[in-house]
Amino acid sequence: MKNFSHIDDDSNQPRMVDVSDKAVTRRTAIATAIISLGKQVMLGLKQGELHTKKGPVFQTAIIAGTMAVKKTAELIPFCHPLPTEAIKITIDTNDAFEAVVTCEVTVTGKTGVEMEALTGASVAALTIYDMCKAVSQEMVIRETKLIKKTGGKSDYTAG
Repeated sequence: MKNFSHIDDDSNQPRMVDVSDKAVTRRTAIATAIISLGKQVMLGLKQGELHTKKGPVFQTAIIAGTMAVKKTAELIPFCHPLPTEAIKITIDTNDAFEAVVTCEVTVTGKTGVEMEALTGASVAALTIYDMCKAVSQEMVIRETKLIKKTGGKSDYTAG
């Protein structure tokens, strides 16, 4: 059985992973979160944006997700603080009355940015929910997942 990287083998206590011997490489991660908005919320969609009394929903969600990426190490225990070099968040809607949030993060460093991408997508989806809850509370945030990562020891693409 593979040991957990955040548990010290000697003391069986939690710890931050030592990345001091890892190579510095360009690392990217892409994550998505899907929020089922429902027909009532989607009726407010005009020219690719939802507007509520709180303002432009998708634009605000993109800003919130970007801020969350930069704060990931403060939110997730043992997550290394990373100097992100690029953050791109997009929000697309589909015929199933869903918003698909995609967060792509890039860094040149010794550890990956999967948690940053997942955090950015999650917080953007939460922001959409918050801004639209006065219209409907039937929304469901689901399927937050890592789509792809590159750099480091191994690459990953969701199947």
